[in-house]
Amino acid sequence: MRILATGGAGYVGSAAVRCLLANGHDVTVYDNLSKGHRQSIPSNILVEGDLAEREKLTATMKDRQIEAVMHFASWIAVGESVEMPREYYRNNIVNSQTLLECMQDTQVGKILFSSTAAVYAPSEEPLNEDSPKNPDSPYAFSKFAVERLIQDFSRAYGLGYTILRYFNASGADPEGKFGEAHEPETHLIPLVLQVPLGKRKEIYVFGDNYDTPDGTCIRDYIHVDDLADAHRRAIDATESGKGATYNIGTGKGNSVLEVIRTAEKVVGKEIATKIVDRRAGDSARLVAGAERLRTELGWQPKYENLEQIVESAWKWHQNHPRGYGS
Repeated sequence: MRILATGGAGYVGSAAVRCLLANGHDVTVYDNLSKGHRQSIPSNILVEGDLAEREKLTATMKDRQIEAVMHFASWIAVGESVEMPREYYRNNIVNSQTLLECMQDTQVGKILFSSTAAVYAPSEEPLNEDSPKNPDSPYAFSKFAVERLIQDFSRAYGLGYTILRYFNASGADPEGKFGEAHEPETHLIPLVLQVPLGKRKEIYVFGDNYDTPDGTCIRDYIHVDDLADAHRRAIDATESGKGATYNIGTGKGNSVLEVIRTAEKVVGKEIATKIVDRRAGDSARLVAGAERLRTELGWQPKYENLEQIVESAWKWHQNHPRGYGS
């Protein structure tokens, strides 16, 4: 299949692109490189462009005879979205509408959308696809709005779609060649590993008095290569005129302190930790219910052990202490 991956040079997008290429798909990456890294993908498949460039986007779809789109291009920092809602809504929602219109104009009939578990209301129980929604940040709302855009385009114009809501993307390529390189970094595992790398004095733990076994928040950590495999399965299964929504997660949760203790085991040294006040909006437990994905698409995560995930991340960060610039 000839697939256009918007934002395909980013952390999750590039992992999905590498998986697609390994499985025989013809992939074009469309990325403005504001967040992505050209080193994360083969240079010959990159078209450097912005989704706001309607003519360039349309021409790319026509010239490459695109059959399906994987849409990863969005900004993802929750805190930043609160400070910059105007920019987030334009980049994430308006540009997504432009993408859908260009798809319609060029008769591209399938899309896979990279969404997020942030659309859900916090819950102590595993979250399934029908759990209550409460996208309470501009980032989360922008993702939820694009889900609705895609569903409305499907109802009106026969667009086939799959929406993937994933939990805490983590880990790196097992060979240590590709991995997480955000600026600024907001994800827990790379932040923890910055301490033994000498880039951070200590790791903050935001609250240790939650109703969890060790008092710290529990999250579902899913390896980026398992995410990539889910994307590959989902795009293969997407049918014109039909839609599906899936959670991606292991269904298991690990606390903040469990992540830190696991990292200490992997790196072989103690990691300085400081307990600070809770952050507003953090819920005690967010874990995926991903049975639908396993049942309908036959997906099974290979990395269900947190230590494996942290080991892969540590190998990447050791090899690339300054990300793709090292």
